[in-house]
Amino acid sequence: MKLGNMSVPGDCARISPILSRVGDKWATLVILVLSEGPKRYGVLRREIESISQRMLTVTLRALERDGLVSRRVLAEKNPPQVEYSLTELGESLIEPLFALCQWSALNVDEIERRRAAHDARAEGEEVG
Repeated sequence: MKLGNMSVPGDCARISPILSRVGDKWATLVILVLSEGPKRYGVLRREIESISQRMLTVTLRALERDGLVSRRVLAEKNPPQVEYSLTELGESLIEPLFALCQWSALNVDEIERRRAAHDARAEGEEVG
């Protein structure tokens, strides 16, 4: 498959859902938080302040289904607690996600400037 000037193995129909998952803001945040090591559900919820309980649960289940996150029940605790960690496959995403975060941080001012200029032009076109 050809994407722009890059050749990527595979086909778009199969790759698209994976890109959607790893490009999802909640999945990205969960993976980045878990890059520090295993975390219990409550710790994840506190560290990702703006995520709802439902969205965290949905995101964790999806990441587990994709093999990026593993779920372990700590039965020795009473009540039992659940701990989440990255799998080897999930850990392989850390470097590309950090690179994307770094690129975003380096370019956020420029992107916000361009958005504002675009919105001002679009607003002027609506008036005219």
